[in-house]
Amino acid sequence: MTSYNANTRSIIPALGNVWSALQPLSPVIVRVTTGLLLVPHGAQKLFGAFGGYGLEGTAGWLESIGFVPGFLFALAIGLLEFVGGLLLTVGLLTRPVAAAVLVFMAIAVSTHLPAGYFWNEGGFEMPLMWGLLALSVLIQGGGKFSVDHKIGREF
Repeated sequence: MTSYNANTRSIIPALGNVWSALQPLSPVIVRVTTGLLLVPHGAQKLFGAFGGYGLEGTAGWLESIGFVPGFLFALAIGLLEFVGGLLLTVGLLTRPVAAAVLVFMAIAVSTHLPAGYFWNEGGFEMPLMWGLLALSVLIQGGGKFSVDHKIGREF
């Protein structure tokens, strides 16, 4: 499978071969990056790492915006980001984890809508991006370079 379109004339023809050779790595880059970048967010919520509020602080904030019981939501979100991020990174249970992240980010988008688009103003920009990355991983699955593929099982 090649992503380079042979019917299109490339300005630099030699790059067509480069893009074709690297194409199998593209889904891996998206999956691994998505997973690795979720892990610190989960560590913030679960352990208070990286300037996070830990379970208690996260639970309090979640309750303040209507998610009760806040502790259970904080634990679920923290585990999804931390453990789910690790699972995405290695490509284990890839589609179920990506689906869970997608649902979570859809909810996050809805809670950030009133603040507008830009993330630096509390908007929905980042949850939307995370959700689209999760959707991409959900569609693609773990791929050739994943534990799912290695064990021969994928959802």
